[in-house]
Amino acid sequence: MYKSVFLKKGKEESLKRFHPWVFSGAVERMDDGIEEGEFVRIIDSNGHFIATGHYQIGSIAVRVLTFEDIEIDGAFWRKRIAEALEMRKSIGIADNPNNNTYRLIHGEGDNLPGLVIDCYGKTAVMQAHSVGMHVCRQEIAQQLANVMGQRIENIYYKSETTLPFKAGLGQENGFIVGGSDDNVAVENGLSFYVDWLRGQKTGFFVDQRENRSLLERYARNRSVLNMFCYTGGFSFYAMRGGAKLVHSVDSSAKAIELTNRNVELNFPGDKRHEAFCQDAFKFLDAADDKYDLIILDPPAFAKHRAALHNALKGYTRLNVKAFERIKKGGILFTFSCSQVVSKDNFRNAVFTAAAQSGRNVRILHQLHQPADHPINIYHPEGEYLKGLVLYVE
Repeated sequence: MYKSVFLKKGKEESLKRFHPWVFSGAVERMDDGIEEGEFVRIIDSNGHFIATGHYQIGSIAVRVLTFEDIEIDGAFWRKRIAEALEMRKSIGIADNPNNNTYRLIHGEGDNLPGLVIDCYGKTAVMQAHSVGMHVCRQEIAQQLANVMGQRIENIYYKSETTLPFKAGLGQENGFIVGGSDDNVAVENGLSFYVDWLRGQKTGFFVDQRENRSLLERYARNRSVLNMFCYTGGFSFYAMRGGAKLVHSVDSSAKAIELTNRNVELNFPGDKRHEAFCQDAFKFLDAADDKYDLIILDPPAFAKHRAALHNALKGYTRLNVKAFERIKKGGILFTFSCSQVVSKDNFRNAVFTAAAQSGRNVRILHQLHQPADHPINIYHPEGEYLKGLVLYVE
C-alpha cells in the first residue's frame, strides 16, 4: 500500500470538488521516507481517504491521478489512454485521413496531470511535466503502444526542459519505442516538418490548428504579417487561403529555417513568401502600413503570477504597435498562451492598446484552445490559450 500525505483541517474542500492539485501549504504531515515522484494516498484531517496521486517537491505537492483508492498499474494507464483516444475519435480528430496531428493526452484535461502526448503521423512525442510521470515513462509508453496499435510506430520522450531541474534526474531526450527520421506530419491537408529533437514544446504548436484554419478564411488577397512565426503554421495556411503576400518574422534563425522549409514543402517556388530573422518589436517599429492581416502569437510573457504585471504591459505594447501599423480595414489575430493571464486580463490589455492607438476596433471572434486540449471543468487553470480576432477601422 502507498504511503500517505495528511492534510490540515479544512484543506480537503477543493479535493471534494475534484480539483486535481494539493498545494504544499495544505499538508499537515507525511509518512516518513516519501520520495519525489512516488505514488501517495491523500488523507483528510479526519483520517478519511480522498485521492491518490504523485508526490512532488514544490508548491504543488500532489497531482491527483484518481479519487479511487486503487493501485496505479498498467491497466490504469491503459484505461486512461484509451479513454483519451476514444474522445478524440468521437469528435473526428483522431483517425482522420486529412489530419494525423493532434494532442492525445492533455494533462489535467485528460485526468493525467503532468503528462502531455502529441501525435505526429506515426510518431508520438511524450512529455513529462512532473517527476512522477517521468518515473512512470516506460510503463506509460508500453500502454500507449498497446492502445494505439498500428497508429504509431515510434514514441519519442522529450522532457529535458520540462522537469524540475532541482530533481537532478539527468534526463535526456530520445526514443523509448522505435526510432524514425521521418518527421513530416499532416494538419488539415498541409504538410510540415516537426522538430521534436530541438523544437519548442513537442515540436509544433498543435493548439493553434483551428485558429490557423480560421485565418485561412480571411487571408484571400491580403498582405499578411506573421509575427513570432516559429514553424510558419499561420503562414502556409494564409498562402493556401489566397494571400497575395506573406511575411514571417521570428528572432530565432532555426525557426526561420524551419518556416522556409515548411513553406517550400507546401508551395515550392512560391514567391509570395519571405521570412525575416528579427526581433518582433524592432520589425514592427520599422514596418510601414502595407499589411492588412497581422498575427501576433508570442511565447508566454508570464510563466508565473509574479510576472503578470509586466506581461500585461508587454501585451499592450505589442498590440499598440500592430494597431499603429495595420491598414484601415485590416484584421488582427492576437493571442496569449500564458496560463496566469486570464481572458479578462488579456482583453483589457488589448483594449488599452486600441485606446492608446486611437483606432476603432471591433471583436470578430474570441478564440481558445481546440478540443484535443480539453479543460477539466474542475480545473479552470487548464484554460491557457486566449485569442481575439479584431477588425481595425
